[in-house]
Amino acid sequence: MYKVLTIAGSDCSGGAGVQADIKTITMHYCYAMSVITALTAQNTTGVYGIEPASDEFIASQLDAVFTDIFPDAVKIGMVYGNNSAKVIADKLSFYHAKNIVTDPVMVSTSGSRLISDRGLEMLKEHLLPISTIVTPNVPEAEILSGITINSVDDMRKSASIIAEKFGCAVLCKGGHLDDCSDDLLYYNNEFYTYPSVKIDNPNTHGTGCTLSSAIASNLAKGFEIPQAVESAKAYVTTAISSRLDIGKGRGPLMHNYILQNFK
Repeated sequence: MYKVLTIAGSDCSGGAGVQADIKTITMHYCYAMSVITALTAQNTTGVYGIEPASDEFIASQLDAVFTDIFPDAVKIGMVYGNNSAKVIADKLSFYHAKNIVTDPVMVSTSGSRLISDRGLEMLKEHLLPISTIVTPNVPEAEILSGITINSVDDMRKSASIIAEKFGCAVLCKGGHLDDCSDDLLYYNNEFYTYPSVKIDNPNTHGTGCTLSSAIASNLAKGFEIPQAVESAKAYVTTAISSRLDIGKGRGPLMHNYILQNFK
């Protein structure tokens, strides 16, 4: 069985973070492992508290995983601590980790800041350069590239700037655009567009976590990056379209829609 490690924060409501990652990895028929970077008190209406794991404990978790069950792919999500990104990057480099998918989580769906200024600098300096692919949404891509994004053409410019800076493939997610939800991949000096119409469903809590975990699962199976993204995008689209309605705010996706016929 292919093995996927998620390095991210915990979401006690189950819709995002490590919980969403484990569900996604499992539904891709892979074995899920996790390293917790922070505990959060959150639900579909917002984030109400964050308790970061110490850098030492993050390092211990990584040692425990890599010295026993070596992952075929690694997904990185919320890296909350000021120096956690460097600790993670050092360990991944030491163990020669492969197929690293980094979702540069900066702000939650409800608007809560999920990384400090120093943490962001450590992310850019240490984690992004060792990543196989980075998956920013539009606001995150604007921060990483330094340009304003209002269109797919702007996404192209931003993705190429980020790839040039950090030497990785870039998937710029277009869900924040007004007129479409197209995602744009820049890989090996080529652009790939994944068209999508906006789905009339406000329940999108954990979409970024789910997409990056699905990409990591597909890379673990040996997919090339464009195919890994295409398959992951299809999974997320169906999970949103299944219209799970749980919670008082922006609810989660239906990660297990594949099991609907078994209820």
